[in-house]
Amino acid sequence: MTGSPSTGSTWWRDPLPWSLAALLLLSLGMGHLAPLFSAMFPALDRPIYQQESFIALVLAHLQIVAVSSGAAALIGVGLGIAVTRQAGREFRPLVETLVAMGQTFPPVAVLAVAAPLIGFGELPALIALSLYGLLPIVRSTIAGIEYVPAATQEAATGLGMSAGQRLWQVELPLALPVIVTGIRTSTLINVGTAAIASTVGAKTLGSPIIVGLSGFNTAYVLQGAVLVGLLAISIDLAFIRLGRRLERWRLPAAR
Repeated sequence: MTGSPSTGSTWWRDPLPWSLAALLLLSLGMGHLAPLFSAMFPALDRPIYQQESFIALVLAHLQIVAVSSGAAALIGVGLGIAVTRQAGREFRPLVETLVAMGQTFPPVAVLAVAAPLIGFGELPALIALSLYGLLPIVRSTIAGIEYVPAATQEAATGLGMSAGQRLWQVELPLALPVIVTGIRTSTLINVGTAAIASTVGAKTLGSPIIVGLSGFNTAYVLQGAVLVGLLAISIDLAFIRLGRRLERWRLPAAR
């Protein structure tokens, strides 16, 4: 009871609601800032990007990031688990090399190769972003599982747990905060990288940036970049909050 008033009186110190509010207000009200951008860039006839609504671009950008990051998380965590099992340890160097190579290839190059083969649109962008986001997830999954103390695993074995039970009931719960850190890094990479998906016809916040660069319209570039930045900040703050909750949940599991 004593903690409730203080919590209620300091809610405004949490940056997450403010970043979300700023993202929503700018997405819905960018058109009302036309006088501001006209004053900043007086040489431009059209200082506000109007080909599509900004809220639609934000939602489309978020969808591409969510799908690609989700696919990368499923594949990356699965690979990380596989190479930490006894039967898969010999494949660990190969897996680490392959996922590292996936991030050395620029997404633009992947898009340039994939688009003529499978068509323009969201699909080549999803493939490129999923491959690009694998490395931090695989590495964090391996690190998180290896971080589990050997004594804890021995105790679980002594309790009669099978290898599968140790994985799901001991290793993954204890490794989850580290795994989520890798997913957070991968997702933030994809937020920024998804902007280039507009080069192959996908609708993202990169659309005003690319149109602005090609038409020498700095206002368009600024509008898209600010929204991409706010989206990245909001997602990062949400992952930070999730990580804190997982750490609190992890302590009883560790004990």
